[in-house]
Amino acid sequence: MPLRLMLSGLLLLTALGLGLVGYQVTRPPKTVTVATEAPPPPLTVDVLVAAHSLPAGTLMKDEDFIKKAVPSADVPQGALTDTPEIRAGLHGALLRHYLDATNVLMAGDVLRPRDRGFLAAVLAPGARAVSIGVDAVTGNGGLIWPGDRVDMILTQELDQKDAPLGKRFVGETVLSDVRVVAVDQSIAQGAVAAGDNATGRVARTVTLEVSPQQAERAALAERLGKITLSIRAVDGITEATGRRSAVYGGDVSAALAGDAPTSTRMRVIEGSNARDVSFQ
Repeated sequence: MPLRLMLSGLLLLTALGLGLVGYQVTRPPKTVTVATEAPPPPLTVDVLVAAHSLPAGTLMKDEDFIKKAVPSADVPQGALTDTPEIRAGLHGALLRHYLDATNVLMAGDVLRPRDRGFLAAVLAPGARAVSIGVDAVTGNGGLIWPGDRVDMILTQELDQKDAPLGKRFVGETVLSDVRVVAVDQSIAQGAVAAGDNATGRVARTVTLEVSPQQAERAALAERLGKITLSIRAVDGITEATGRRSAVYGGDVSAALAGDAPTSTRMRVIEGSNARDVSFQ
C-alpha cells in the first residue's frame, strides 16, 4: 500500500475521532428526572376551642366547647387538649375571661370547682351562696348541674288539728329562677358529667346563688318542711312577679277536698232505758 494512502487514512481517522470528542463535549447535558415523595403532612393535636362566644362567668357545659386539629408546632403553651379527663374537668368550671368563637381554651381561662376561690368567683356582686340538702327525689335524680336554673318548692304539714284535712298539707314556691353554682364538691372532677353518677352515687347538696333575703328564706324553708328543686327550661317564659299562692292538699287530692262527714248524736230515754242514736 502506498505511504501516501496510509497517511491519508490515518488523518481521516484522527479527524473523525476529534469530531466525535468535540460533539460529546459540546452537546447539551442529558436531563435525568428523579421522582420525589411529597412531604408528610404536619402532625396535629386536637385542642379544645370555644364553640361560640362565651362571656366571662360562664359555667361550662358540653355544648360550650368543641375540638379543633392544630399543627403541633402551632399549639400554644397551656392549651387544653381534647382528652376525656380534661373534658370531664371542664363540666361546671367557671370561665374567667370572655372568649370569641374558635378561641383556644387555655388552662388559665377556667376555674374549677375545687380550685381556691371558685365559689366566690362564681357569685354575682352582692350575691350569696346557700347549700340545700337533696336526695334522689328532691334533687331530680342527680340531673341538676351547675348553670341550671331552678325553683325551690317547700311542702309541709301544718300542725293545726282543728283545720280541715284538705288544709293541713301545703306546698309553695319559696324561691324562683335561682342559679345552681355547684353540686357537691366532685361535680367537675368525675369521669362522665358529674362523676358521682358514674359510680351510682347521688348528689347530696346543691349550692344556689341567691340574694341575702333569699338566703334567709331558704334557710327557714329547710326548717319548716321538705325541700324539692324543680329545673326550669333553658328558654323559659318570663313569669309575672309577685307573691304566689300556696297549694293545699285539698287542691290536689279530691279525697281531701270534701268536708269530713258530720254526724249528730242524740240520747233517747225510754223509761228506765237509755240509748244513743247517731244521725248522718
